[in-house]
Amino acid sequence: MSGPTKTMTVLTCAALVLTTAYTVALGSSGWLWFGLLVLIVVTIGVAASESGTAPAGPRRRPPERPGPSGPTGPMGPTGI
Repeated sequence: MSGPTKTMTVLTCAALVLTTAYTVALGSSGWLWFGLLVLIVVTIGVAASESGTAPAGPRRRPPERPGPSGPTGPMGPTGI
C-alpha cells in the first residue's frame, strides 16, 4: 500500500470510530452513516485499483512462419 492509500484507510477507520461515538452519545444520524458507507466503498476501490497489476501493453505479433514458395492449392503446389 502506498502512502495516500494508508492515509485514506486510517482516516476511514477514524471516521468509523467517530461516527460510532457520535451515535452512542447523541443518537443515530442516517446521513452520517451513509457518508461513512460511501467513504468505505471509495477506500476499498482505491485499495483494489492500486493492488492490480499494470496492463502489459500491446501484444506483439508472432513471427511469420516460412511457407511453401509459390502458389498452393488443394491439390498441391501446381493445383492440377
